[in-house]
Amino acid sequence: MSAELTTHQGHCHCRAVTWEVRAPAKLRVDECDCSMCDMHGFQHIIVPKSRFTLLTGQDNITTYTFNTHVAQHYFCKTCGIESFYVPRSNPDGYSINFRCLERDNVTEFEILPFDGKNWEANAAKLAHMSKD
Repeated sequence: MSAELTTHQGHCHCRAVTWEVRAPAKLRVDECDCSMCDMHGFQHIIVPKSRFTLLTGQDNITTYTFNTHVAQHYFCKTCGIESFYVPRSNPDGYSINFRCLERDNVTEFEILPFDGKNWEANAAKLAHMSKD
């Protein structure tokens, strides 16, 4: 039985990039310690692409890739915030930055550590999160 979904709003710092995502009101948040996430404090909510809608700012996004170039890191050109991206572990979904999510519809959340320093050994544990 899956949790009922609600619409959450989110944005970058300057609000040039805004979006909405359908996710439960009770959220699982993964805190990864890989080199990228650890440096900028990204806290992950992984969802299927079908549950994410970019509302504004498509022309205000710049993309950064590295290593395998599968992950597509999207940053606001104005404020530099990465509020969402396509993760290498879930190229069929988006990872939403919990820190950029409006909390109005969040009833509860749990932040769980994810061993991103040993990414290759652990990435498969996330694969199910981007499935409808």
